[in-house]
Amino acid sequence: MVVDGTPRRGDVYVVELDPTRGSEIRKTRPCAVVSPDELNAQLRTFIVAPLTSGGHGYPFRVPCRFQGRAGHIVLDQIRTVDRERLKERLGRVPARTMEAVLEVLQEMFAP
Repeated sequence: MVVDGTPRRGDVYVVELDPTRGSEIRKTRPCAVVSPDELNAQLRTFIVAPLTSGGHGYPFRVPCRFQGRAGHIVLDQIRTVDRERLKERLGRVPARTMEAVLEVLQEMFAP
């Protein structure tokens, strides 16, 4: 069961990603929560994928439209973050977009 105020899969939050190393996506930016709600309700950490308004349409980047802007959910940059890094909830990505995200993640990690 999801507790009130707990981030849910598909929610978009402003997330502080710094400090980073090398080619990791930097700065504070919107990220979609991709971890399952059952996990989100139990832990203080969440698996997120950054949103970007630029970049190329690689097979592991899901096109999305959020708050009127076109971009991608960058699944090659997923990371686990502590609740303290989540600064503000901005909304949710469309259900069809999350379905596409889960399909790409399954392709990425399936044998």
